[in-house]
Amino acid sequence: MLSADFGHLDRDTRMIDRSAAEWVHIDVMDGVFVPNISFGFPVLKAISKATTKFLDVHLMIVEPEKYVVRFAEAGAALVTFHIEATTDSKRCIELIRATGAQVGVSIKPATPVEALREILPLVDLVLVMSVEPGFGGQSYIEGSTEKIAELRKLANELNPKLIIEVDGGISAANAGEVFGAGADVLVAGSAVFRAEDPEAEIVKMLNA
Repeated sequence: MLSADFGHLDRDTRMIDRSAAEWVHIDVMDGVFVPNISFGFPVLKAISKATTKFLDVHLMIVEPEKYVVRFAEAGAALVTFHIEATTDSKRCIELIRATGAQVGVSIKPATPVEALREILPLVDLVLVMSVEPGFGGQSYIEGSTEKIAELRKLANELNPKLIIEVDGGISAANAGEVFGAGADVLVAGSAVFRAEDPEAEIVKMLNA
C-alpha cells in the first residue's frame, strides 16, 4: 500500500480488495531504521475497514518489541519485524505470538540467510528484501533469487511449513523466477499501482 494514492486510500484499498491479490501489505517506516516515514496505527485501522483480506504488516522500525502488540491489536493478521532492528528477536516473536497474530521476520539484502538459523523454527514467515528497505520503486537486486533458494533449502531442513515472502522490484517480468526459487508470497507496489490496469497486472504476476 506504500505505492497507493494516499489521497484516495479507501478507493485504492477497495480495488485491491476486489482483485485476485490475497494479502494487503502495509509498510510501516519510522525514519530511523530506514530513511523514510510512512504511516502508523490510524492508517492501518482505516485500511482494515476497507478490506476483508489478510493484513500483512511489515515493520521497518527500531525496537519493534515496543509496538508489535499494538499493530496486532490494530488489525494485523501477520506482524513482521526486522532481525537487524532488535537485540531480542525471540522476545518479539513471543509478543506477537501471544496476540494470536502470525509471526514474520525480515532480512535486508546484506543480511545472510544463516542469520535466521536459530529463530527459523519459531516463525511463520520470512520476508526477503530484494531492495534496500525504505522506498518504493526500486529495481530487484541481482543475487536475490539465489538467496531465496538458499532460504528455501534451510527452511526445508528446519521449518518445512515456512512461508517465504519477497519484497522489492517485483513485477510480472520476474515473478516467475522468484516463485521458481521457492517464494510463496510476492509483494508488488509500483508495478501494480502504476499499471494501466492494476487488477490485470496482479493476475499476470500470479500466473507468471
